[in-house]
Amino acid sequence: MARARLIEIEWPEFGLAEGTPDWRAPLGVYRRRLSQVEEAMAREGLTHLAVYGDREHFANLAWLTGFDPRFEEALCFVRPGAKPLLLAGNECLGYLPASPLVAAGDVEVRRYTPFSLPDQPSQPGALLDGLDLDAHCKVGVAGWKSYGQPSSIDAPSYLVDELRFAAGYENVTNAAHLFLDNTNGLRTTVDPHEAAFFEWTNGLASEGMRRVIHSIRQGTLDYDLLQQAQFNGVPLSAHMTLKCGANRVSLASARGERVTVGGRFSCGIAYWGANVCRCGWVAASARDLPPDAEGYLDHFAIPYFEAMANWFEALRIGATGDALHQAIHTRLDQETFRVFLNAGHLIHLDEWLCSPVWAGSAIPLRSGMVMQSDVIPSNPKYYSSRMEDGYLLADQALQAQLEPGLLDRCRARRDFMRTKLGLPVHDEVLPLSNLCGIVPPYLLAPHQVLSCAG
Repeated sequence: MARARLIEIEWPEFGLAEGTPDWRAPLGVYRRRLSQVEEAMAREGLTHLAVYGDREHFANLAWLTGFDPRFEEALCFVRPGAKPLLLAGNECLGYLPASPLVAAGDVEVRRYTPFSLPDQPSQPGALLDGLDLDAHCKVGVAGWKSYGQPSSIDAPSYLVDELRFAAGYENVTNAAHLFLDNTNGLRTTVDPHEAAFFEWTNGLASEGMRRVIHSIRQGTLDYDLLQQAQFNGVPLSAHMTLKCGANRVSLASARGERVTVGGRFSCGIAYWGANVCRCGWVAASARDLPPDAEGYLDHFAIPYFEAMANWFEALRIGATGDALHQAIHTRLDQETFRVFLNAGHLIHLDEWLCSPVWAGSAIPLRSGMVMQSDVIPSNPKYYSSRMEDGYLLADQALQAQLEPGLLDRCRARRDFMRTKLGLPVHDEVLPLSNLCGIVPPYLLAPHQVLSCAG
């Protein structure tokens, strides 16, 4: 691999999917997912599974049913041999037919007014009516995360308390791992329908980021820049972020600051299944940088880009999470680059599903995983650099199920990364973003990007 350097290019045009894929899958897919959940319950010895969702922590419920709570909490009880029971509050009740399972009559629906917004009309009704819960049952609760202790559950206590009162404290445990365990989690790999939607949202996010970056000028208002994202109503997986001027609080939204030459800049556009982030200096060259950032290109941006080339060399089906960790940490010293979070993670409907990447991780990467190239270096003088996009790992069997146009776009992106940027991307890696690997260290000169091509 050649040492990275600046090259001049026109940013490529890969296009977007011709249609507008729906994140909801066909009915048969949801029926299959319910069967998969029941099989996982049987392996765990669970008689009941309570899948909790709210506006922020919706993804397990949405994946399972095609229903995502819009205002309130919701709860779905899965019981092998019986229809799932979906409890929703006043306002979500009218949204339930969005679920293909509900529309088909495959799910029993119940109004549970304690889930409703404060002071709305209520009606009597017990949470656990008809569920036959007793001390002989074993209940799993899938909230958002797993914890060190199975008894730690991140659903509201008033729900968990009722379950424990009915079945016994020791019989109610955290079951989020059924969905997000790195090895066996049901949401840690995607099917062709999900792949198509995530490729579309990565395209939307990356084209929005392209417009944002090419609109950066001295004095531009951050609100005006984010209008370039051209948000079209697709649900967000995280708040859009844009930091410039004096707005240097991490993860901050636009707030009326103006771009300043010689200042720092970052932006993130995140839809379900996609998060495209870039950051760098508002500069046309090193001459625009503040004095204490001298050497940014040679001592920070170039080593970061070379480490990411090493990361792509390691990114392949069967590689361990430790291989990705070592690809970064053997090249970037902690004192200078301060990479604290995992060197990559899985993305799904939620922006961070889980991560198989850490020191010593023996977890193998699998076909169907969508990996974020989310490696975050930071330095008080040099600031940061970023090429965060999504990459689908797909073996030949999965690739054969993908739409030909999608495959053509992914292969064109991969070829660009190899030939123009010198990034060694394997055949089983499908770049989903139209900005795959593009890093302009000086944002006022976006056509100057880093490359390891010989």
